Amino acid sequence: MKASEADILIIPGYTNSGPNHWQTRWQSKLATARRVEQAEWSKPVREDWVARVAEEVNASIRPVVLIAHSLGIPSAIHAIPLFRKRVAGAFFVAPPELDNPKIRPKHLMTFGPYPRDPLPFPSLTVASRNDPFGSFEHADDITAAWGSLLVDAGEAGHINAESGHGPWPEGTMVFARFLSRLKP
Repeated sequence: MKASEADILIIPGYTNSGPNHWQTRWQSKLATARRVEQAEWSKPVREDWVARVAEEVNASIRPVVLIAHSLGIPSAIHAIPLFRKRVAGAFFVAPPELDNPKIRPKHLMTFGPYPRDPLPFPSLTVASRNDPFGSFEHADDITAAWGSLLVDAGEAGHINAESGHGPWPEGTMVFARFLSRLKP
C-alpha cells in the first residue's frame, strides 16, 4: 500500500504531540494524514478519546492506517468494536503499561486494561527497553496477545521529542516498510 491509498490517522497520547514530535513531523509530510483531535489533552477521559478515534475512522474514505503513540494506543484498541470502516493496519509506538500503579498521572490507568484479543488487522508495535511509561516485558506480552509484530527500539525512552525522537528517521523507515506490506 502507498500512503496516498490510505487515510492515515495520527493518534497522539497524553498532552498531544508537540511541534517537534515525530507524529507532528510525519503528519506534515504525509498528504493523507490527519490528527485525531481530542477535546481534553491534559485530562483525558477514556470514553471521549475512544469515541473520537472511532469517529475519525468511520469518517474515512480510503482504508485506514493508524499511527498511535502512547495513550493513543489504548484509545485505538478500545475503539475497534466501534469501527465501521476498514482499518488496513496499525503502527503503535510506546505502549503505556496501564495497570502499573506507578504511572503518572494516575487517571491514565482508567484507559486499562488492554483487550487481549487478536487484532482484526495487521499491526506493528515499537517499544523501548527503558520507557518510563511501560516495560518492554509488558509490550512483549500485550503485542503477543494482539498478534502484533514487536520491534525492539533499544534504550529509546518514551520515543518522543523529549527522548530525542523528533525527526526519528529509523521510525520513518520501519513505518514505510510496514505500509508497503499492507493490502490496499
